Formats: sequence, C-alpha cells, structure tokens
Amino acid sequence: MLQFLCPLAFWLAVFLLGAPPVWAAAYPAPKEGSWVVRDFRFHTGQTLPELRLHYTTVGNPAGEPVLVLHGTTGSGAGLLTPGFAGELFGPGQPLDASRYYVILPDAIGTGKSSKPSDGMRAKFPQYNYNDMVDAQYRLLAEHLGIKHLRLVIGNSMGGMQTWIWGQRYPGFMDALVPMASLPTEMASRNWILRRLVVDSIRNDPEWLNGNYTRQPKSLQFASVFYGFASNGGNQALYKAAPTREKADQLLNQRLSAPFSGDANDHLYQWDSSRDYNPSPGLEKIKATLLAINSADDERNPPELGLLQSEVQRLKNARFVILPASPNTAGHGTTGLQAKAWAPYLAELLQSAPRLGQ
Repeated sequence: MLQFLCPLAFWLAVFLLGAPPVWAAAYPAPKEGSWVVRDFRFHTGQTLPELRLHYTTVGNPAGEPVLVLHGTTGSGAGLLTPGFAGELFGPGQPLDASRYYVILPDAIGTGKSSKPSDGMRAKFPQYNYNDMVDAQYRLLAEHLGIKHLRLVIGNSMGGMQTWIWGQRYPGFMDALVPMASLPTEMASRNWILRRLVVDSIRNDPEWLNGNYTRQPKSLQFASVFYGFASNGGNQALYKAAPTREKADQLLNQRLSAPFSGDANDHLYQWDSSRDYNPSPGLEKIKATLLAINSADDERNPPELGLLQSEVQRLKNARFVILPASPNTAGHGTTGLQAKAWAPYLAELLQSAPRLGQ
C-alpha cells in the first residue's frame, strides 16, 4: 500500500505548523559495551585481526530486541537526543524501553568502533555498507545472543543499511523502517557531493596520503559545503537566512565552529557508500516495511519517483513522505524530529506480524 499523507496527516500537519512543545519523556540510562571480532573479513578480501564493535543499549535485555542505525559520521550514542530517543524510548512511546531492548551500534569506521584514526590511517581496510551490516549481525548473533529482532530502523546511512538488512538477513526481523534513504544505486547529487568531499580531502596537499600531522583544512570546508548543499531544508534555510547578511553570518558560524572530525575517517565514511545498490535484491525482503522520507530531502528528492516505484515491488510495504515546512530540516528531518513520524512507527509495531514465531 502506498501512502503520501495517510490518515495521520492531520496530526502531522498540526506538528509541522508549530504545535505547542511537549517535553521528551525520560527513558532508562543507556549502557555502553564493546566486542572484538577476530579476523573479520571485508568484502575486498582484506581481513582485520581485531575489529572492535562498540554499541549502546537502552532497556532490559529481556525485552523485544530493536536495532537502531545511525547516519554517516554519526554514532549510536549520537541518537540519544531529546528529538530522537526522547520521543521514542520513554514510557508509552513507540519504542518504550520497558518493553523493548534498544541496541544502537557504532558502524565500522564510526564512533568508538574500529576506524582509520585509531592508528592504521589509510591502511585501514576498505569497507562498504555490506561489511557494516554483516558486522552488526555478528554483534547481535554472536555477542548479544539475539536470535530475532522485532524491528530494524535506521536514518540516512542507517536507512540505507536497513534496506540491506532486509535482504541479507530476511528472516531475522519482523519489521523494517528505512528513513531518509532510497533503495536504489548511489547516484546523482547524493553521490556527486559525496565524491566531492572525498576528492577534496585526497587532493589537499596537507592530507599527505593519510599521514598528516594536523587535520587538512579542506575537511571542515568540504563538510560545511556538503551540509548546506544536501541537508537542512529549503524553507528552514530561508527562514534562518532570509538576507545576504544573515546568510553570511550563518556560513561564518559553521566555518568557525569547533570541528572534531578526522579526515581519514570522513573519507572512508563517505566513500563506503560508493557501491550501495539494494534494488536488485528487494524481492528477498520478507519483513513488513515502512519507508519514511521527507518531501524536502535534498539527497533523496521524492519527485524522482524512485521510492514510490521501488516500494511497489514489495508485498508488505508502504511509504510515507513527510510534508515540508519552515519547521522541517530536509534530509535531517527524520533524524532530528522523531515526533513527526513516531505515530507511523507505533502503528507499524501494532500491526506487523511476528515472523519469528
């Protein structure tokens, strides 16, 4: 079934037009852990003697397991914000941690998981999204003892990985919620801008083939450029910078803000999407699927019709496109404003069959 605004449209419109704020609910204290995979083999055939996988959990391990996947350059703990976790993990919320065991891994190359900046620099194995998903599966199955997931949900890169999860491990989950993503080949503006970030780092004389002693200046500039070009929402950006003077102020703030990223880490993170293309294997998906995108998503524009046409290939799937407004954030809407789509998730969890039973 395909959906654009669906029966929850009225509630969503109220939110986007500026409903009175509601404080995010409290949830159990997060716990962190790490596990080391021995001799992990990457898709290139390269192996790493020890691959560290870091993760954060919320809730009791006896609860129904849920996997939550973060975006590029992010981390699992980075989703523990009032706008995301505060709208999902509290009492009575869709992923109430008194009922669900929420697992938020740091993908390979991000957060506290193994990454180039740990010491290997540009000698770190080349990884892709399939490697990330396979590592997440091993973390769940071999370390945490998870045999079946109620849900896999992810945003941006995590959304793309959710599509991969559904076809690489089709019997491992009941439901899938890929957000801010498309189940099609990495292409167009999305890939062009990613390659520009990667090339700007590699072409910077200060990069020194990854053996720099200080972060190349191109890293922050390219990251700010990419952020404005592919995130934030047109209406929201105009609201924040309706004049040249305010636009200059906003840009200068971004360029002068503290930046803690590492050039090799960022290069690997953006480049890892180059062979992403789950489209050929979509029919392998068995789980009930709900795709959530935003009408003002700069990286995954709905006018291309790609999400709509690909979802039609699945038996138990539908999509929601959240309408744009001055209060949405373009590609960042789903990651920053869970309130905008939480009712759709709650509805899915109430209706999705339990395939593991």
